Amino acid sequence: MKYYITTPIFYPNSSPHIGTAYTTVAADTLARYHRLKGHDVYFLTGTDENAQKIVRTAESQGMDPLAYVDGVVDRFKALWVELDITYDDFIRTTEDRHHKVVKKIFTKLYEQGDIYKSEYEGWYCTPCETFWTENKLIDGKCPNPDCGRDVELLKEESYFFKLSKYQDALLGYIKDHPDFIQPASRRNEMVKFIEGGLEDLCVSRTTFQWGIQVPFDPKHVVYVWLDALINYISALGYPDGELYQRYWPAEVHLMGKDIVRFHAVIWPIILMALGVPLPKVVYGHGWYLSKEGGKISKSRGNVQDSFELIRRYGSDAIRYFLLREMQVGTDGAYSEDALVERLNSDLANDLGNFVSRSLAMIVKYRGGVIPKAGEPTELEAELRALGNEVIAKVEERLEAHDPAGALENLWRLVSRMNKYVDETAPWTLAKQEDQQARLDTVLHTFAEAIRILGILCAPFMPKLTAKMFQQCGVGEEMLAWEDAKRWDVLGEGIQVKRGEALFPRIDMAQFSVEEEKAPVSEVETQKIEENKVEFEPIKEEISIDDFAKIDLRVAKVLHAEKVEKTDKLLKLEIEVAGKPRTIVSGIAQHYAPEDLVGKHVVIVANLKPAKLRGITSEGMILAASHEGVLEVLTLDKELPAGARVK
Repeated sequence: MKYYITTPIFYPNSSPHIGTAYTTVAADTLARYHRLKGHDVYFLTGTDENAQKIVRTAESQGMDPLAYVDGVVDRFKALWVELDITYDDFIRTTEDRHHKVVKKIFTKLYEQGDIYKSEYEGWYCTPCETFWTENKLIDGKCPNPDCGRDVELLKEESYFFKLSKYQDALLGYIKDHPDFIQPASRRNEMVKFIEGGLEDLCVSRTTFQWGIQVPFDPKHVVYVWLDALINYISALGYPDGELYQRYWPAEVHLMGKDIVRFHAVIWPIILMALGVPLPKVVYGHGWYLSKEGGKISKSRGNVQDSFELIRRYGSDAIRYFLLREMQVGTDGAYSEDALVERLNSDLANDLGNFVSRSLAMIVKYRGGVIPKAGEPTELEAELRALGNEVIAKVEERLEAHDPAGALENLWRLVSRMNKYVDETAPWTLAKQEDQQARLDTVLHTFAEAIRILGILCAPFMPKLTAKMFQQCGVGEEMLAWEDAKRWDVLGEGIQVKRGEALFPRIDMAQFSVEEEKAPVSEVETQKIEENKVEFEPIKEEISIDDFAKIDLRVAKVLHAEKVEKTDKLLKLEIEVAGKPRTIVSGIAQHYAPEDLVGKHVVIVANLKPAKLRGITSEGMILAASHEGVLEVLTLDKELPAGARVK
């Protein structure tokens, strides 16, 4: 089974924010789920760069438009890395592959009479890239509830696409395919809009030249909403590309509710005119609203730095919160307080507490070795039945593009497992000689539940799954969706590896601004002087340009061993930016090899390789030392290996 899923292509007029992230995280979750099911998945995202507001933003900063968007696109891609987004392709509408397809389609539609030249006069909102008739304006301004800004009266020669020609055909299609537009509230809105009458769409502009030129009339550039929508097939190599033949039509176009009209009206009519099959589902989710009630958007100035949030709480916590709070057909409410509350209650108290308690008891009562399960009782039978029911519900909700509903059902099993711990009371069984077989069954059930929950969490929180699998002693070969439906998969004798808490509880106070401290008193100053320690002198100053040449990166230590015939050298195998490296470091007198495995350290990543004792060392690990004491610089929050240190 193939599964082609897309996000909208985002405007790179400024850095991405948490509202932007929801669509991409939700699409990634669905893509990951279908991969676990063994489906042939293709996940597309990208950026919409041929827009007038891109030109204006770039000009306001004295930059060339392409140079400007290149920088912003890098921020998008960096955020998707931080959020563990596994897209298969990132399409930019400034790419040649996209330009060629747009020109081909524009020419085809013109030659068959679906595009014609005329003159346009009407009101245009540059931020929304939308034309409005005067009767749609509100107090003379853009009627988009997220905009409300001034519009311009434009009069220019333009090409028009015959939307009106296909109005009845589109209405008929929607009525014959009730699942085409989801959820139902969006479908009802679109039907009402179409029934109100479609006007032909202006599809070219002459007042600026940034964009794709009409091939037979180069003073015109293709209007953004014809240009942008075509990305879903240009990325696949329409009309003859192997990817197009393999993956089109898309299973789902996922987007915010504000652009459903373009995807549920303009896009299907373009496809009808081309004789191309329509996507199976156009899904418009709600917006994330700030605690003040307005949509989180760059134009409102109420966005938070997504990179900072991930640094504070980790990508899994951000993914969980975004997915859990967006209920079907409604808007989600975002605040950092709500995020911390979810993290502490659901992730730390519920899931994290179950895993921690379970592994601790396997370590305490069986030396960390998973015992062989005895005969299950009615309690285990009930647990397994609930597990099967939960999995079926999770599948149902994900197939309906409802991650929040899927997580809500998944947490029924998390809650039940916490109750199971209390019901079975292993601490009591451990004291009774005749209950050791029963204790084995309970402890084995703990391990199986951790494995199953790890699989079920994988689409939502991929880093979490890796930690859970590592702690319960299983490898990635067990990460298959169907294995979540089976119990008694783990054999006896597997060694669990209890680690740090999956989700430490967060105290918001640690992020608050400290009160201004009183000046240091003369007595305190005297104490500082008396206890002053002598250090090496600080070297001469360097410029910011000199510092910028040093590329510091987070790296994860995968393996460590002493270098033979030396007392000081350790050979470290590390991962950085998805690639393995070897570093030789003179820290063997301060660290045993096993002390560093699994740690996240900081390295100088762009240091020229050098040979030490015949081993090529590719970088330098950072450490602090003073008077014989040395400590490697490690991170107390698990940033991805490859993250920049600035």
